[in-house]
Amino acid sequence: MLDVTRLRVLVAVARYGSVTAAARALNYAQPSVSHHLARLESETGTKLIQRAGRGIRLTDAGRLLAERAAEVIGRLDAAENELAAYTGLRAGRLRLAAFPSALGTIVPAAASYLRGTNPDIDLRLTEAEPPEALRMLRAGYVDVALVFRYTAQAPDLADEPESERDAVDITEGLRERLLLDEPVHLVTPARDTGQQQLDLYAKHRWIAGCDRCRTHLVAQCALAGFTPKIAFTTDDYVAVQALVAADLGVSTLPELCLRAARHPGVRTIPLPGSRRYVYAVRYGDPPDPPAVTELMDALRAAADRPPLQSPG
Repeated sequence: MLDVTRLRVLVAVARYGSVTAAARALNYAQPSVSHHLARLESETGTKLIQRAGRGIRLTDAGRLLAERAAEVIGRLDAAENELAAYTGLRAGRLRLAAFPSALGTIVPAAASYLRGTNPDIDLRLTEAEPPEALRMLRAGYVDVALVFRYTAQAPDLADEPESERDAVDITEGLRERLLLDEPVHLVTPARDTGQQQLDLYAKHRWIAGCDRCRTHLVAQCALAGFTPKIAFTTDDYVAVQALVAADLGVSTLPELCLRAARHPGVRTIPLPGSRRYVYAVRYGDPPDPPAVTELMDALRAAADRPPLQSPG
């Protein structure tokens, strides 16, 4: 059986072109590199290197073995990294990707809850909109992703028992847990009379958010019988409210955005039948590592905070 350490030496010689350079890269003494190469030739019964002037070069057999060794070592290194990541996850290292309004509400509350129940958990946070968060989850860069979908796209999980709320996407390998079912609010200047009907704002300018929010806004306005005149587009829910307060347009925002930051110059009214669904998503087969289970419990507790009370 070939020795992995000697294969690493051969790969280094092939990559750096000399025993001296390979020794420097591996932090080995030069005689040690030469010794490993000689032992590898003895193990394989094949000449792997040959003199070329004052240096050396790999034989055809040496190049073949170096190429295959590089593949094997790459897989071994990947396995070690994955195992280290998994061991770290079990020990309490967690990576969470979430969209901005969740980072301003659910996530800090969940992190505080975790710190109180298990101070050894090391929670790392990344801001990402749902598509990017799911890509990061599938690639293994995060352990949990918080995403959202609007009414027309969301499965009807709100009335299911707690034990049945994990929706599994078999094709993609994603497991979703519904955390929050929240209303979407019409946002108008504070002096507004507070009418709920969208069609009363058909002639107003509108402020749209991210692609998913904009699509939902256009769909809701279409149901009300008009196409919104979108004058501004921004993902920043604080900026949306500031623009509305300045009477530069009206908008819609989910409740989490208003829970995260509320401008005194706006009035908000829940729109009947317009809701957003927030999910915590994991990738791969159960069971989850203990740290992930604790994070899921913390996110659930944070999401169960009392809903926003709109002024009358």
